[in-house]
Amino acid sequence: MTTRSVAQVIPAIHTYEGEGFGVFRPFPQSRLEMLDPFLLLDEMEPKDHAPAQAIGTSDHPHRGFETVTYMIEGEFDHADSQGNHGTIRAGGVQWMTAGAGIVHREQPGASIKRDGGRTHGFQLWVNLPAHDKMIAPAYQGFDPADIPAHNADGVTLRVVAGELSGLRGVAGTHSPIVYAHVTIEPGATFTTELPADSNVGIYVFGGRGTLAGSEQAVDTHDFVIYQREPGAIAITATDRLDALLLAGRPLNEPVARYGPFVMNTRQQLIEAFDDFESGRMGGISAVK
Repeated sequence: MTTRSVAQVIPAIHTYEGEGFGVFRPFPQSRLEMLDPFLLLDEMEPKDHAPAQAIGTSDHPHRGFETVTYMIEGEFDHADSQGNHGTIRAGGVQWMTAGAGIVHREQPGASIKRDGGRTHGFQLWVNLPAHDKMIAPAYQGFDPADIPAHNADGVTLRVVAGELSGLRGVAGTHSPIVYAHVTIEPGATFTTELPADSNVGIYVFGGRGTLAGSEQAVDTHDFVIYQREPGAIAITATDRLDALLLAGRPLNEPVARYGPFVMNTRQQLIEAFDDFESGRMGGISAVK
């Protein structure tokens, strides 16, 4: 079996987001700005909350990309300026296309805020191609049962978007990408092939393993980036290993980003701030 070469393995940094909750961030950071077309990956730090202590994000805008929230434990409530609102439960996904502009908030579910409980999840930012930057905002919400899953030979695979190992994800995308959750039992090996022109990264968020070809060890909070070339990707778990797999064809377009906006030019960023500050992106004060 021919395997893809590993370009680099980057440890995630620990930082804080929103109202002050901790995240492990593979990118962006000093060692990796983005993995085109992916702009950001944050692991919301697993945490047990006391009653009335859980926090999230206050109202804030986005334009020019998509945010994808995937919960592992607990639940988060979502509301936005388009009138969408709901609860993302453990195993569920909320895929929000900011497009021309949207204001949203994400907060721990009401029961967790009231009684306490554990939360653990991820947020991924996916860039939009230049011709889709100003499309109408949209929302896709998926319950845990909606996510295609397969279990065989010690490997459990859940595919949110794209096609991987014969499974096709449920989320609609604006460029060819794959977003999947892989669980590998000790001693088992996950193997798959992806298009040679795709950027591929694997973020390990639990356990340890080794990478086929290099036999390099990977640990919790490591982000593995592969070369763009033909060949299979294979990981053998030393301990039970959980990882997110990201793959996507690069957009190869200019990226101008500042805070909550990701466009192609500085002028477009200025226009985004003007539109938000003038109220043209709306608000969510009336959404319960």
